[in-house]
Amino acid sequence: MSSFHHLVVSRSLPLWLLFFLIFLVLLGKSQKEVLQVKVGIVLDTNGTLPDLSLRAINMSLAEFYNTHNGFKTRIVLNIRDSKQTVVGAAASALYLIKKREVVAIIGPGNSMQAPFLINLGNQSQVPIISFSATSPLLDSLRSPYFIRATHDDSSQVQAISAIVESFRWREVVPIYADNEFGEGILPYILDAFQEINVRIRYRSAISVHSSDDQIKKELYKLMTMPTRVFIVHMLPDLGSRVFSIAKEIGMISKGYVWIVTNGIADLMSLMGESNLDNMHGVLGVKTYFSRSKELKYFEARWRKRFGGEELNNFECWAYDAATALAMSFEEISSNVNMSFSKAKRNTSIDGTDLDDLSFALSGPRLLQALTTVSFKGVAGRFQLKNGKLEAKTFKIINIEESVERTVGFWRSKVGLVKNLRVNQTGIKISHSLHRLRPIIWPGDTTFVPKGWELPTNAKKLKIAVPKKDGFNNFVEVTKDANTNALTITGFCIDVFDTVMRQMPYAVPYEYIPFESPDGKSRGSYDEMIYSVFLGEFDGAVGDTTILANRSAYVDFALPYSETGIVVLVPVKDEREKGKWVFLKPLTKELWFLTGAAFLYIAIMLYTATLTSMLTVQELRPTVRHMDDLRKSGVNIGYQKGSFTFERLKQMRFDESRLKMYNSPEEMRELFLKSSSNGGIDAAFDEVPYVKLFMAKYCSEYSIIEPTFKADGFGFAFPLGSPLVSDISRQILNLTEGETMKAIENKWLLGEKHCLDSTTSDSPIQLDYNSFEALFLIVLVVSMLLFFGMLVSRRYQQRQHGGEINAATSPPRDDGDMRTTTTSPPSNDVTRTPTSLTTDNQVHEPPAINEGQANAPDAQDHLLNDEGNVRDRNRIVDDPALNHRRHLITSKSIHFGRAALPSSSRIKSA
Repeated sequence: MSSFHHLVVSRSLPLWLLFFLIFLVLLGKSQKEVLQVKVGIVLDTNGTLPDLSLRAINMSLAEFYNTHNGFKTRIVLNIRDSKQTVVGAAASALYLIKKREVVAIIGPGNSMQAPFLINLGNQSQVPIISFSATSPLLDSLRSPYFIRATHDDSSQVQAISAIVESFRWREVVPIYADNEFGEGILPYILDAFQEINVRIRYRSAISVHSSDDQIKKELYKLMTMPTRVFIVHMLPDLGSRVFSIAKEIGMISKGYVWIVTNGIADLMSLMGESNLDNMHGVLGVKTYFSRSKELKYFEARWRKRFGGEELNNFECWAYDAATALAMSFEEISSNVNMSFSKAKRNTSIDGTDLDDLSFALSGPRLLQALTTVSFKGVAGRFQLKNGKLEAKTFKIINIEESVERTVGFWRSKVGLVKNLRVNQTGIKISHSLHRLRPIIWPGDTTFVPKGWELPTNAKKLKIAVPKKDGFNNFVEVTKDANTNALTITGFCIDVFDTVMRQMPYAVPYEYIPFESPDGKSRGSYDEMIYSVFLGEFDGAVGDTTILANRSAYVDFALPYSETGIVVLVPVKDEREKGKWVFLKPLTKELWFLTGAAFLYIAIMLYTATLTSMLTVQELRPTVRHMDDLRKSGVNIGYQKGSFTFERLKQMRFDESRLKMYNSPEEMRELFLKSSSNGGIDAAFDEVPYVKLFMAKYCSEYSIIEPTFKADGFGFAFPLGSPLVSDISRQILNLTEGETMKAIENKWLLGEKHCLDSTTSDSPIQLDYNSFEALFLIVLVVSMLLFFGMLVSRRYQQRQHGGEINAATSPPRDDGDMRTTTTSPPSNDVTRTPTSLTTDNQVHEPPAINEGQANAPDAQDHLLNDEGNVRDRNRIVDDPALNHRRHLITSKSIHFGRAALPSSSRIKSA
């Protein structure tokens, strides 16, 4: 330095040259203070998408360091071409780590190239940051050094599921690329559709190397299936070929539904207008970025710099990924060594390039910085969760005449919404068609496709029916001996035929008996259901009960019969017979009390007695409760092939006590034998069968408690069958109308001729023997009353005759009659004074005093004894009373004459 100072002073250099030299010294010093960090990029540099992504990365770093020129770190990019192959990507990454010692790699461009890079980064502690490897399968590698600066494909599955559920489609077919990218989403689609009970009938995997003829053959195969809802998950290059061929063969037409994932929806700008014309009516799930000021400014700068090149989501993620990496390097630059460890060089001839692979010393700290960095980027908030960005909103688009049209959005925890301006929070709801704007479907129609069609060249549905030996009212299979033509009839058959006639579309079908070649049943109902599960039949119709274990193999339509399992037992006649049965309703004490009050009144109570007898006496079941059957150890019957046999065993009934029957007639025979003779004392069966049996024998059997749960008869179809929902609606319409009653009357109630029998009181009949004693009592009492009446009347006649004789006989003395006067009439014309004698006996009356000698006074006294006087004038004119008055007067004179003293007689003379 001293020599340089001596040179400048001694030679007197120009002043401008002096300042220039000082500037160069300072510039060199500043360059030594900036830390250059080497970062590798592995992309397919010849593709349109990788080229645009590389532009976004360079633009991001330039703008970031221009804004933050005081940062001490600068990223230096080392770009390698993966040559669109997995091997090329692996070789490029290995070269960058070993030869260039890059401490981070941005890439690869797709999910197929990612696995090897992820494992390589994990071993060398070099973070692999991808903005375009979206397959969920990459999570299975469980490498902490894999950073997904994009959305996982599985994040859009719930949006697709919400669309399918909102339109009530019951069956879908995924069409996907036959590689890691296409297969990655499949497990998540299966789980999501299983939650909403949507069946995946078939999976269509199409290789990216398939020819057009191979693709056409696969699509023709899909046309022969009834499913018309297709979920397409592939990249635009393969997707454009699939839709072009689909339109060619008529699959982009009315009745079809096509839904594409963001693998196509996010990159439609790269497909061209002609390819979009082939997708008219297609729905798509597209990644949504909020229209932030950062995104708007980025779009403006992009258009200014690159002109007509349209910006897509991957460029935005690439831009933010570069920014996040620059921020992380600056954060750890002060105390982290950006070099590699010195690994011992492998000189063995058997070794590989991976054996002496060193590792980056900055790896752990850089990984921690990347997982915690957070900023507001052009694609929204950049903040990693479990090593990847989290998607909360997707846009639902509808392609109409090669133009993308937004019809709604999907938001996590909310579901489908028409727009994002409305504050919609709360429970996820996706069952309403009104949560999306009107959609143009393939075929240029707004009518929502039902999601399935019967192919024009499809065969008839093969419907299995059970071969039964009894209870043929429900299903009966008969074969003509001459033509071998099958005739299948019954209650269940009529119900199914009626339902299918009411369907809004034609469904051809044929019945096939579930029987062996010799004409016998092939097995139980469970085996018939399992045959539907295996695909041997397209459905099962008959008296098939809906059970939980069966629903694991088939889908049942709504039940069309009564539900429940009951226990049927015989009844015993507890009615008492005999002459004195009418006395039973009342106690002895009550009878004595009633008889003491008045015997005849008690007898007249026979009407109430009969009424009470109808409730006191009844037909009672031999067993009152199911528990009594278990304790008694009697035999219990069950129907052949029914699930009730297993149910009885679950209830701990001895299997040796369970007897099988095939028909109502066999059940009847077993009941008649009873347990003591190898028969049964109870039957355990479903309500429809029991009601059919009771239609003939209701007066002899009764249902006891309890009633066990069962869901009734239902039609069975393969899991996810689209027929189930439509048939269920028609069953509801049928059961609520009069048609079902007519079918029941035809098959189940035609032989019913008596009332239903239950454990409640049963009406009884009483014969004449039950009232023999009652009739005898009534007769005896009536005769007694009759004879009593005769005796009473005879007595009255004799008394009346004596009175007349006494009145017409001449008086014994010729006494003075002047004192005799007519007495006042009496009110009681039949009453005789007690002082009068009815016989010819002579009684001396008591002495009459002087006051009583007056005849008129005596007569008034007698009238007062006879009763109250109401109408004298009327009574005086009565001949009968005049006659009695004459008798009273004569007797009074007779009594008076006997009582008068002799002096009075002399005086009156």
